[in-house]
Amino acid sequence: MNFMFNRKFLVFFAFLIFTRTYSHSYYVHPILGDDTHTGLSKAEAFQSLEKINQLNLKAGDSVFLANGEAFYGSLILNNLDGEEQNPIYIGSKNWDANLLDAPALIDFKNFSYGIQIQNCSYVELNKLIITGDGYTGLKPNHNMTCGVLINTQGEGSTSNIVLKNLTLKEIFHENKGFTRGADEVNTANGTQAYGWGIRLISDNPRARIRKVRISGCSVSDVSHTGIKLTGSNQNITNIEIFNNQVYKTGGPGIQMSEVASVYVADNFISHSGSVDDSRKWGRGSGLWTWGSSQVLIEKNKFLYANGPGDSAGAHIDFNCDNIVLQYNISAYNAGGFCEILGNNYNCAYRYNLSINDGNRTKGKDGAFQEGKIFWLSGYQGNDKPRKGPVNTYFYNNTIYSDGSYTPKIAIEKSSNGILIANNIFYIKGNTEMVLGDQYKPAKEGGTAAANVIFGTNLFYSPKSWPQKISFKDSNPIYGDPGIANDGKINIDSYIPSNKKLVTLKTKEINKIPNDTIGLFLGLELERDLLGNKISFPFLGAIQPH
Repeated sequence: MNFMFNRKFLVFFAFLIFTRTYSHSYYVHPILGDDTHTGLSKAEAFQSLEKINQLNLKAGDSVFLANGEAFYGSLILNNLDGEEQNPIYIGSKNWDANLLDAPALIDFKNFSYGIQIQNCSYVELNKLIITGDGYTGLKPNHNMTCGVLINTQGEGSTSNIVLKNLTLKEIFHENKGFTRGADEVNTANGTQAYGWGIRLISDNPRARIRKVRISGCSVSDVSHTGIKLTGSNQNITNIEIFNNQVYKTGGPGIQMSEVASVYVADNFISHSGSVDDSRKWGRGSGLWTWGSSQVLIEKNKFLYANGPGDSAGAHIDFNCDNIVLQYNISAYNAGGFCEILGNNYNCAYRYNLSINDGNRTKGKDGAFQEGKIFWLSGYQGNDKPRKGPVNTYFYNNTIYSDGSYTPKIAIEKSSNGILIANNIFYIKGNTEMVLGDQYKPAKEGGTAAANVIFGTNLFYSPKSWPQKISFKDSNPIYGDPGIANDGKINIDSYIPSNKKLVTLKTKEINKIPNDTIGLFLGLELERDLLGNKISFPFLGAIQPH
């Protein structure tokens, strides 16, 4: 027994020695370092990012950039593989106990990327500041400037990547003073070169990006999108984006195309579509999806989205299925609250709070679309016939408008399967029906949408739903739910005090007739917007006391 125990111990000890022998910690200091050093201690630190690019990092290796120092250039990680218990780690490290604990800064001005991760696995980035504001000298010939790029080459794969506590700011392809043409903001996604925050790109459907986590990051002042996922045939999967701040992006805050199984939660996204710098695109929803499946978007704040078109708090573009938005706050977004385009299946907005969304007026300040609090569109591309969304679920939302503007509603007549129930439309002024005005506008006349269940919603007054629209609530409730707020972004103030009214009658949420699927997460939730356990049926997003 002793022999066997000692043998196992020696094997385990040898394993530890092997692991320690073949994993290294590398130190980098732009002033005190030297690329002829070993890099294995602070006293023998490397100096440049280029030296790190030349290393063949292995599982368990770490790279420590000196806190509070600026590094110029790009960090390129290509074909590197860590392990689940021994990832390749890159982050900041305090060099002197007397210095402030400020992360290292990577300034990639004149370069395409701050950090590129290509065909890698088990890599973690932590506590870094990344910036790239234009260029010096001749304009670079690359057409994209990106803080962190995660991508694939050929049929390779990238997986198990962690980005946390990164700060990405002031990322622009052009120099200050550059002005985009007036028509650029009217194109679908922009046609010029831009700066981006974090991008995941895999344009080969045989390649894969999977298991990427982006958390605790801050992205601000980039000329286009803050966090963008671009796949091919949904080859980007199992992505988590949570607890990030995305602020003053020139384009959308977060955008994803042709991805599947994505979780987006607890993010703060404000002032997307910013126009405070002429290099910014000037248009963008807080978040939007296209060609994607099984995306859960919950517990986020989408605030102050700006732009002449789209620019909702969060919207579902065409060719998606199973996109669910729940427990979100959407406030003061020019384009509106709920926007679902064509050829979408089994999507939902539920238990959300909307505050003064959709205040944009078509024809004013260059706007080519009306702002809308509720919009089902048939647009699915310029070359395809209109086809509205199928099996749309819209229930237990609270929509507040203070009467300072006229909220609009548009419902595509080719929509099939709509459930609108248990919502509170606390709209103090008038509402108006408009035609859908995506790039291929809707036309008047024709048959109405089919298979509609519209009933048991609370309206502040009969004017809170357009009088000229063919859709009428079959069992409406009118009255004041007792919401005391004056438009401030404070959830507690939207708790209805008129408990009797908001519990007078409710509708049980079941599958829409002829829908065999429902929602991929189920139709019934256990908690309300505030996280309170639901103990009785009620209208709106928040259970009354």
